[in-house]
Amino acid sequence: QVQLVESGGGSVEVGGSLRLSCVTSGLDDSDYRVAWFRQAQGKEREAVANIVPRRFITAYANSVKGRFTISHDNAKKTIYLQMNDLKPEDTAMYYCAASLTLLSPWELAENFPYWGQGTQVTVSS
Repeated sequence: QVQLVESGGGSVEVGGSLRLSCVTSGLDDSDYRVAWFRQAQGKEREAVANIVPRRFITAYANSVKGRFTISHDNAKKTIYLQMNDLKPEDTAMYYCAASLTLLSPWELAENFPYWGQGTQVTVSS
């Protein structure tokens, strides 16, 4: 059974940094994809970044390119999202999502059947 647990959210000022973590279980023997999504209050869920660890593939939304980095640590079974130069528009609940099939487009939330509970990121000016 796939389980995802996020942590690392918090409140930071504009220009600050945070690192989100997604501890995974149930993905050990699969060619899987993990993505970060976010949802701001009153807005639709938005794809942020994704990684296919076994294929060394990453991709990012245009809004975060150059500021966010997705990575993984196999030993810790953890996916990270390093967020730098944070802006007020980055304020949202951030979710980790996983799929055991590599469906396209990766930005489509419906392509991910497994989700974490979310971690809140607040950026103040």
